Amino acid sequence: MNRRRFVQLGLAALVLSGPLAGCTRLHSERDRPQRFLSAADDANGQHLITLADHQGHVLARVPVAERCHGGCVRPGSAQVAVFARRPGRELYILDGRDGALLHQLSSGDKHHFYGHGVFSEDGQYLYATANHFNDGQGQVRVYDARQQYQWVADFPVGGMDPHELRLHPDGNTLVIAMGGILTHPDYDRIKLNLDSMRPALLLMNRHTGEIEQRHEPSHHQLSCHHLDISSEGVVIAGYQFEGPEWERPPLIARLDTRSGLFSEVALPAEALAAMHNYVASVAVSTQGPLAAITAPRGNRVVLINYLSGEYVADIHLPDAAGVLPAPQGGFVVTSGLGGVYLLDEQRLTATLLNPEKLHWDNHLTAL
Repeated sequence: MNRRRFVQLGLAALVLSGPLAGCTRLHSERDRPQRFLSAADDANGQHLITLADHQGHVLARVPVAERCHGGCVRPGSAQVAVFARRPGRELYILDGRDGALLHQLSSGDKHHFYGHGVFSEDGQYLYATANHFNDGQGQVRVYDARQQYQWVADFPVGGMDPHELRLHPDGNTLVIAMGGILTHPDYDRIKLNLDSMRPALLLMNRHTGEIEQRHEPSHHQLSCHHLDISSEGVVIAGYQFEGPEWERPPLIARLDTRSGLFSEVALPAEALAAMHNYVASVAVSTQGPLAAITAPRGNRVVLINYLSGEYVADIHLPDAAGVLPAPQGGFVVTSGLGGVYLLDEQRLTATLLNPEKLHWDNHLTAL
């Protein structure tokens, strides 16, 4: 199926779905966060996809050939998609109940994945961020899950390095963090354009691929990589600064998609310095107005009020990596040094739940 035909079918589906559902839908993938999935490496360097309960007890380990990154749940199904870490080329579809490997797909000729994807609400389409490395231009690759994950379309993002993406609560819009960094698999993860980067936070129509909004950070070297979105449609995004290490630019952005207001969050100077110019993961609470942002290089988790954009606190946690709202309140946080923690948002403490010595990747997926 070519892009034009996919767009025609997408527009028809949009018409049949009626008016926009608004910003009131909850994230179904976070309604039952009793277990989570994460990529990890063991002490011997074996790459794994790991299933664990909300106390951090490991339930299943799936060995894979390359290091993986983010995952997403297929609505109405037990399937979970897990993506190879940039510049990896594999996509794994697992049964989220027992970790059984159901499908393994390649990113396709001249493409590699950037480590993240998201499903449409009906579970039919899977959208994955990718790089067409002949020209360095970023794309959202679209796969039809009902047709054995057949590739059906590519949507250009108008820039380089699209990374994490989420589905807006309206069900029709992809929210994309675009880092703006040029890479090529021949040079592994070397950054080739630090002087001319153009990062952005994008809103894309998932049916047509049209870019509907583009918001740029206050500095061209603030690489926008990770994000989460609330049920009200408020986006919190995290930056990784590629400029001089002694500079202290803002590292957290906020976009209220209801008003289109884009801003950057002001942190106390000490808290900002402690983050060492690097954000790894973002999670918005489903039970209150907090968002948690991990900063592994600074051994910190920063809490902000996502509704007001105000700083709340920062909590020490060694090599803080993935973060997810906990079913009992607060946040589950993994450490790249090993260990799963419960962050108490009332007491502002981090309690070790399980000392499992896995090197957890920067992302958790609620099952």
